[in-house]
Amino acid sequence: MTTPSIPGESIDLQISDVLSEVRFPANKDTLVDAAREGGASNEVLAMLDGLPEQDYADVDSVTRLIGGNFGPGLSA
Repeated sequence: MTTPSIPGESIDLQISDVLSEVRFPANKDTLVDAAREGGASNEVLAMLDGLPEQDYADVDSVTRLIGGNFGPGLSA
């Protein structure tokens, strides 16, 4: 189990932390459930819940898509 996110931690790091135990490929519902169980913030949960229904290959594919949807500063 991961520790709760540190306030001010970037969205990418929060997502990586809460999804670190997920076995990929994983669908959106699996990602949202894992984030909820991992203690993700409401902001992270909302972002993951807004993802398209599809299978994701890895955490990077999730953070790239979220960064593209939610603007600069969220993805490298």
